[in-house]
Amino acid sequence: MPDADLSLAVPAVFFGSVGTAGQRCTSTRRLYLHRAIAPEFLARLQALYASPALQPGDPLDARTLLGPLHSPAALNIYDDTITELKDAGAEILGRQGRYENLTSPLDRGNYVHPTIAMIPKQLKSNSKFKSKVKSDPDAGEAAALWAKERFVPVLRVADFEELDEAIAWNNAVPQGLSRSLWTRDVRHVGKWIGPAGSDTGIVNVSVFVYFWGGVGRN
Repeated sequence: MPDADLSLAVPAVFFGSVGTAGQRCTSTRRLYLHRAIAPEFLARLQALYASPALQPGDPLDARTLLGPLHSPAALNIYDDTITELKDAGAEILGRQGRYENLTSPLDRGNYVHPTIAMIPKQLKSNSKFKSKVKSDPDAGEAAALWAKERFVPVLRVADFEELDEAIAWNNAVPQGLSRSLWTRDVRHVGKWIGPAGSDTGIVNVSVFVYFWGGVGRN
């Protein structure tokens, strides 16, 4: 929301998105930003994505933030995800693709650049989703861009105007494990955690939480 504490929210989203290369069930895969803070939030997030801290490393080393994908098959899923998003008109922010020229032993790992994809409300006319999609992230087959779990470090982003809009997008996703709202306004909190708010197993406010379990349609 516009009043979110970015000094807390941005690092939390960064860690949730890139930790274990997006392969946890708890990884952050969707980000809805209020239009008032979207440019500043994305600028800060992109700076973290470009920082030296985000370099491939030994996953057994406690200092490593970015480990490899689990298999060559996951590399293909990552490539296919990027291609699908581009075909739908998404803007890829920052780096993408596989790490190259790594030294031994890292050269044997399946390392990719964590990626941010800004998805437009209006999909490209040549998108394979276009014929079945209107303009909203929760409409028809467009939901595939948001709901399909790929377990790779690709963060999908959209901006919104009103909290009700973001809640509708949130609840359109069939998975219902855990989601967070970043705000300091108790009115927003009440709406978020109330019966018309987030349809999720664990509903967080201004915090990133590890968890097990959830609800939703899957």
